[in-house]
Amino acid sequence: MFNQKSKSENQVEQKPTAPSGQATIIAAGTTLKGDINSSGDIRIDGNLEGNVHCSAKVVIGSNGSVTGDISGAQADIMGKVTGTIRVKELLQLKGGCQVQGNLHASKLQIEPSANFNGQCHMTGGEKPATAAVSSNGLADKKMEKLAAQA
Repeated sequence: MFNQKSKSENQVEQKPTAPSGQATIIAAGTTLKGDINSSGDIRIDGNLEGNVHCSAKVVIGSNGSVTGDISGAQADIMGKVTGTIRVKELLQLKGGCQVQGNLHASKLQIEPSANFNGQCHMTGGEKPATAAVSSNGLADKKMEKLAAQA
């Protein structure tokens, strides 16, 4: 009566927001084929054949398996990954994990019993360093010399 504007003019468009403190979980025994995009944390304990694009933290559980590329702000890998992992901050390869593919991270932590085959590219610094790593986690000396000369 006092307001001449219609209801549609008074309504404010609401943008979807990521739930705070909650994570998307792909449970053990679940198999997905396709890409996943998430603005919140994601944990994979099942099998995924596809890429993961996340703006928060990605966790691959000890029974989890991903065949595809992973990108996120942070990542903890405890299971099996076949593909490239790109992380803006800290990437942790936990004991017993198996990673086949290249790593791109600002910070990297590899536990002694982690299994990693691929190249590691450290990002975020003034000059990116590259090291090839064998399956037992030891850096290839030839690549170290090349990186030191660069």
